[in-house]
Amino acid sequence: MATPERVRVTHVFKSDPQTVFEKLAEHENLGPVFGANITRLSDGTTSRNGAGSVRRLKIGPLPAFEETTTTAEPYSLIEYRITKGSPLKGHWGRQELSPTADGGTQLVYTIGFDSKIPGMAGIVAKQLQAGLAKGLPKLTD
Repeated sequence: MATPERVRVTHVFKSDPQTVFEKLAEHENLGPVFGANITRLSDGTTSRNGAGSVRRLKIGPLPAFEETTTTAEPYSLIEYRITKGSPLKGHWGRQELSPTADGGTQLVYTIGFDSKIPGMAGIVAKQLQAGLAKGLPKLTD
């Protein structure tokens, strides 16, 4: 049986938590971060980017999949799950933001998932780790 994978990337932004949160929460801003085409499918139940909002991601030749925001606590936390179209199972993401002493923001981005296909989760984890480390700085301050 496969072991669930975890990817954890920490990035420090010069901008304050409100600015970083608003950039991360806006689905379309994540395209350069993930190297994906992102389409908003629906707004959240109480706000545009809040819980219940759904986006479709298309990365290269891979089939598109959908992510649904499950938590959006302004300026501190965004959580989501893949809800449609992925060979991964139990996929979730958590973006925790905290202010830094110099007025910036530390983002701790954790993603967890598994796969029914042996070895696939490990390969995806390595690609995600490298991709996020390269892509997060593109979410400019």
